[in-house]
Amino acid sequence: MNKINSIFFLLILIVTPNTSYAYLDPGTGSIILQAILGFIAATVASISIYWTKFKIILKKIFSKKRNQKNLED
Repeated sequence: MNKINSIFFLLILIVTPNTSYAYLDPGTGSIILQAILGFIAATVASISIYWTKFKIILKKIFSKKRNQKNLED
């Protein structure tokens, strides 16, 4: 019964409208846009850094296999 009451209470909170008397000036929108673009730029930079490290590791692994294969021949 307790679960049903809590689900019902949560449903009422979601469905009922809440009035918000807030003002977002144009500066706030630009700050939000800068944050989003900064997050995207940081993500791309991090992926590119780790991607190059990953490629270097793969080159080392496959070059060792090629060297061992050439030595066996």
